[in-house]
Amino acid sequence: MSNLIYSLNATMPVFLVMVVGYFLRRTGMLNEEYIKVSNKFNFNVTLPCLLLLNMMDCDIKNTFDGKYVLYCAFSTIICITVIWTLAKLFCKKKNASDKNIVGEFVQGAYRGSAAILGIALLQNISGNAKMAPLMMLGSVPLYNIFAVIVLTFESPDMKENELGKNLKKAVKGICTNPIILSILGGMILSYFDITFPKIMYKTINSIGSLTSPMALIAIGAGFEGRKAIKKLKPTIIATTIKLVIQPLIFLPVAVAMGFEPEKIVAALIMLGAPTTATSYIMAKNMNHEGVLSSSIVVLTTLMSAFTITAWIFILRTMGYI
Repeated sequence: MSNLIYSLNATMPVFLVMVVGYFLRRTGMLNEEYIKVSNKFNFNVTLPCLLLLNMMDCDIKNTFDGKYVLYCAFSTIICITVIWTLAKLFCKKKNASDKNIVGEFVQGAYRGSAAILGIALLQNISGNAKMAPLMMLGSVPLYNIFAVIVLTFESPDMKENELGKNLKKAVKGICTNPIILSILGGMILSYFDITFPKIMYKTINSIGSLTSPMALIAIGAGFEGRKAIKKLKPTIIATTIKLVIQPLIFLPVAVAMGFEPEKIVAALIMLGAPTTATSYIMAKNMNHEGVLSSSIVVLTTLMSAFTITAWIFILRTMGYI
């Protein structure tokens, strides 16, 4: 019961902020223009600030564990590759409308909230978030690189016979993506032990702290119930993959590799945390509809309190954490 309360304390405020955004839109306080500007501001300013400091604060030199980072990286790559392949095969025989949601489906099914909600969950479960930097190092850069690739190649505007053009656009998207650049910059700063002056650090931190509430308000405000219901099936499938199937496959691998309890818990968060609000921000900023992305974020956030609690119970019962 205590684990359920911890999980609810970490996830329900996130869900409720989205609910607030939904009602603010319905009362006319927020409009479509606000949502558009908010998403653009988050994508280009607040989220890069947040990730820059998150990576800069990682003590890469002293906490680095190559085996664990590779585990996180390969788990992420395998998840993305398998989900994308299956989504393409499933939608091959479907209509154009179904094909247009492949990018959002893939991103929503693999991309957990490692950098935002993940840290809060780790602190609640383990009492600290010491393993968060290693988990983030192995997964977050790949989350963003593959998000650009998937959303570029699965864009509704893309034509299948323009492989060279699509590839060029994907490479350009990776090289100019503010989220990826901020992660790379933070890793460089961390490696060379470079820190910002206190005033600059606090300023960047204040801007970065706007990411989560602004993104969640925008998701809630942009949530369209009627459209979401039409995409209920892919939403449920993506949610099941994110919260149940990924941990079911890769947590036993972490146990078999002999990782200590804190690293196993961090792996659980990487694999089973709800889909990050960043997926919605990136989808909207890369010319996708965003309806499926917002639906997946809402449902995974709502259900994760119960699924994460169940995984913790199983791992503790079996003596792994």
